[in-house]
Amino acid sequence: MPTVMQFDGFRIVVYSDDHQPAHVHAMGSGSEAVFRLHCPEGPPRLRENFGFSRQALRRIVVALTASLPGLCAAWRAIHGHI
Repeated sequence: MPTVMQFDGFRIVVYSDDHQPAHVHAMGSGSEAVFRLHCPEGPPRLRENFGFSRQALRRIVVALTASLPGLCAAWRAIHGHI
């Protein structure tokens, strides 16, 4: 499970044996959420949330949006496709 981004106590990972469509898992403080990336243009969208507050989810979406090209490239590097 490669970590592709870290910020404000959150860790963004892409599982190496995961499925399409391109998505990331956000983890932190015992919570996890899954966001579809909608590569290459975005925007990232919440698919599942397990414990994050709305405020935390907003912070994560802002960071994912700002880093979308790199996240899409990381998905492609790990999985070979988008």
